[in-house]
Amino acid sequence: MRTVIVGSSVGGVRTAQALRGAGYDGDVVLVGQERVLPYDKPPLSKSLLAGTNDRAGITLLSESAAAEAGIRLELGCAATRLDLDGSRVELADGRRLEFDDVVIATGARARPSPWGRPPGLHVLRTLDDAEALRADLRRGGPLVVIGAGFIGAEVAATAREIGIEDVSIVDPQPVPMSRALDPAVAARFAALHRERGVATRFGVGVRAIDESGGSLVVRLTDGSALAATTVVVGIGAIPDVEWLRSSGLRIDDGLVCDQYSRALDAPHVHGVGDVARWFHPGHGRLVRVEHWTNAVEQAACVAHNITQSNNPRVHAPVEYVWSDQYDWKFQLAGRTGNGLAAHFVAGADPRSFAVLYADSDGRLAGAATINWPRALVACRRALHRDAHLDDVRSAVAPTTHPGAPIAR
Repeated sequence: MRTVIVGSSVGGVRTAQALRGAGYDGDVVLVGQERVLPYDKPPLSKSLLAGTNDRAGITLLSESAAAEAGIRLELGCAATRLDLDGSRVELADGRRLEFDDVVIATGARARPSPWGRPPGLHVLRTLDDAEALRADLRRGGPLVVIGAGFIGAEVAATAREIGIEDVSIVDPQPVPMSRALDPAVAARFAALHRERGVATRFGVGVRAIDESGGSLVVRLTDGSALAATTVVVGIGAIPDVEWLRSSGLRIDDGLVCDQYSRALDAPHVHGVGDVARWFHPGHGRLVRVEHWTNAVEQAACVAHNITQSNNPRVHAPVEYVWSDQYDWKFQLAGRTGNGLAAHFVAGADPRSFAVLYADSDGRLAGAATINWPRALVACRRALHRDAHLDDVRSAVAPTTHPGAPIAR
């Protein structure tokens, strides 16, 4: 028996480890495109970019740990084709790895810059990306970050914290992190960045990026321009599925899977992490989730379903994601954003608060907490038991700080 796992980030590594933890005694082969040992990606925009962490500090699986667990590492060689009829994964060097089960955990790649790739312009998705950006940031500012999602906001915050004085964020949306937050909560993060010295240019797009005398000029759609030594483009990610196009599998914004994270009509093909778009029974639709926690939980589910194929487990997680920006800890669980009623709960100090989101039946649908871990724990538990909003507010509410309601 052999399971081949394609993708050596957290989803692939945790699948390999979970297989061994579940008693799988066949061969486990972990294929990675990058030559470096598997590493964790959340630190790339934070501690590794800041220089307070290094490659060793973010390694997920060492050579010795892999050997001890019986996990064979095939690093530095990308998978180029999946041959379902022959049950083989074809690699760029011409080798073919036969499998009984295959796990697709290739993740996503940064959406490329539509304004070219002149010197000084960066995307951030890999360790090499982070190290190249860190080297350029040592030259100082100005830094222009295009895209105010999680990655863009974290890069801007890290740059300010390491002493870059001239930092700007540009995004055509009116507020940062607009995909995850409703406008009122997102506006608080916009204010946080401004308070920490970041120039925010929201509601305006980028028309072009020009080179000028060894520097860059970011030309905006309102006719203004920003000078830059370094530009970071963080405008989303694309699931890494091109190598699967000839496989016959259904590809639609990721590898389409059933509720058990199995590819449709291919029960020995499994999807894990950012690359997987699976049927979430709780939502009644296909979802693709680019969150670290989802990759970890889906890896455990897939390992169970490989080792106990006659008793498969449904993957129906409560979404969870976090972001560290400056000294703020932001945590998000469940469904949030527009279309849900938002209720503000003040924390025990002026820096902590929670926003609880309720569906039309008054049940908790999701929560955003800022600098309040205890509230987040209570909300995640409540989401798992389908609790009513009033019960959650009572559990979370004890506070000595009255706070102020979020402006709607």
